[in-house]
Amino acid sequence: MNVRFTTAGDTAFNVEFGEGIDRPTNARVMALHARLKAAAPPGLVETVPTFRSLQVVYDPVVTSRREVQAAVEAELAHAADAPAEGTLWRLPVCYDAELGPDLAELSASLGLTAERLIELHGSTEYFVYMLGFMPGFAYMGDLPAELEKPRRSEPRVRVPAGSVATAGRLTTVYPWESPGGWHLIGRCPVPLYDAARPAPVLLAAGDRVRFEAVDRARFDALSAETASGRFDPDTLRAAP
Repeated sequence: MNVRFTTAGDTAFNVEFGEGIDRPTNARVMALHARLKAAAPPGLVETVPTFRSLQVVYDPVVTSRREVQAAVEAELAHAADAPAEGTLWRLPVCYDAELGPDLAELSASLGLTAERLIELHGSTEYFVYMLGFMPGFAYMGDLPAELEKPRRSEPRVRVPAGSVATAGRLTTVYPWESPGGWHLIGRCPVPLYDAARPAPVLLAAGDRVRFEAVDRARFDALSAETASGRFDPDTLRAAP
């Protein structure tokens, strides 16, 4: 198994498994992530999975790079095992033109009707490759090839929280209002980050997501429920 170790400061290093974004490479990342979490070698602070690498953070007061890397290398012998399957979430999304300001332009540029774009976006089970950019921002793939398009040439200064968006072969839900350059095609009424929840971040690397279309009335009702604290996001977990 070919891996590469790279330094990430004086308390961390990266274990790199490849160069591309694909499920087999990410499966190796997630398998090592799970094994190190279970093994909990002394001094390990956390491991952070990305598309193609795992960052290993350690406490230099307790251990050393050499000792932690040796523990990682020992686990690599078993990291080819398939990682446990993550939670399947069913996230509501409203593809209303007001909530998805790029829907018409994006569908036209792809030679599709807006209805066909919505159908394709909702027909796929997406895999959460990693979290990044901001707390709760999930990079999910793989978008159907018919919907592939690079990011906008001119990013927006403000993207509303909950915006469902696409870029390249990825899709996401913006957990916060922020700048952004992805194509906005709808909005999810359920916060992907909520500091009041026991686990503030809803999605985790390795989870799976299906988007389920709702009309504007249902979107408004769910938005009101979440704003009042009456909505339980655990109801979005698909039955095993």
